[in-house]
Amino acid sequence: MWIPDTQLRRGVPVIHIRAAANAIVEYLPDVIFVAGDWWDMPSLNKHNEAGSIHTEGTRIKDDIDFGNEQFDILVAPMNKEIARREALHKRRWNPEREFLFGNHEHRLTRAIAAVPQFEGVLSLDMMKTPGFTRHPFLEIVEKDGIWFSHYFSNTLSGRAIGGSIDNRLNKIGHSFVQGHQQGRLYGSRQFPGKVERHGLVAGSFYLHDEDYRDVQSNGEWRGIVIMNEVANGKYDIMPLSMDYLLRKFGE
Repeated sequence: MWIPDTQLRRGVPVIHIRAAANAIVEYLPDVIFVAGDWWDMPSLNKHNEAGSIHTEGTRIKDDIDFGNEQFDILVAPMNKEIARREALHKRRWNPEREFLFGNHEHRLTRAIAAVPQFEGVLSLDMMKTPGFTRHPFLEIVEKDGIWFSHYFSNTLSGRAIGGSIDNRLNKIGHSFVQGHQQGRLYGSRQFPGKVERHGLVAGSFYLHDEDYRDVQSNGEWRGIVIMNEVANGKYDIMPLSMDYLLRKFGE
């Protein structure tokens, strides 16, 4: 299961987090990836001027606490189901859980580097992801021949690789899954020697609209993605749209 960027901040709707939590127990995935940018961190957003309406009243600790509260909601049904199966001596289910730090969490790292007085007071350890293995921003995690990362960067410029799935497959050179970019892109390509590579970009799992985007560009696909038949870099995608998740798993 791939859970794209949530960009959580206090004041945005969050009913989809509980729906995703219930979907985890329904589908019982072997591996769960949270794509990063779970925390939005508006208090450290350098794109907004200090004192602007977007930063007024924001606090670093409050940004972190809110994301922590929502992560507890995400994992609670899963932990309950794991304990239930163990108590009843049923078939065990204990999925691998991976958290990929994104560029929004990286805002905290940059802030500490810019203001050394923050060192020892602020750290990524304040962002709680109970039960998940945590991976630094832009680390590539390989599972079953697939590369997972918040996004993939150009080796020369350091900027995120963009464009079509074909372009990304050519530049990344591997089957991949990433977040970061809003909407959903998917494609596969056959290479010589019966080598098949797949690429998935899914980077939006939130109900709110972003202020920096206009009305027309805020209508992208949002949801989570199940990957079936995963082996040797191949997978079949089963997208679960936001509307479907809320209708089937919302409370």
